[in-house]
Amino acid sequence: MFGIPGCLFWLIAVAALVLLESATMALTCIWFAVGAVGALAVSLLGGGFWPQMIVFVLLSALCLAAVRPVAVRRLGIKKTATNADRVLQSRGVVVETIDNGIPSGQVRAAGQIWTARAADDQVIPKGETVIVLQIQGVKLIVEPLPVPAESRS
Repeated sequence: MFGIPGCLFWLIAVAALVLLESATMALTCIWFAVGAVGALAVSLLGGGFWPQMIVFVLLSALCLAAVRPVAVRRLGIKKTATNADRVLQSRGVVVETIDNGIPSGQVRAAGQIWTARAADDQVIPKGETVIVLQIQGVKLIVEPLPVPAESRS
């Protein structure tokens, strides 16, 4: 395999994948290392290239699909929200009129000033309260909060 004996190839692959997993701690490479151990076993038993590859792919996929979700739950690995993620669905105040036609507009949301655009191309005046719908690049896409019925009269 690639000019080196199959068992040596898989041994190097196992070592590299374990090192990569220890560097990233993402619980991804380790399952491929398990697949490589299976392929190493097939190689040591005299299996050819395709049986080794099939065992590698199937065992890796099985571990990734079946064991990884359980391991993630057991180890309590959670996605950490970034500052950008925290601003989604939050309220903000327009500090510079939002007009997609110019384009212009800024919003203070989550304690920071962001460039902003209106979701439906309407002009949103300074001082209006908005809700953040999404982030596109470094711009917030916002819409004004609905005005309660009792405040309209």
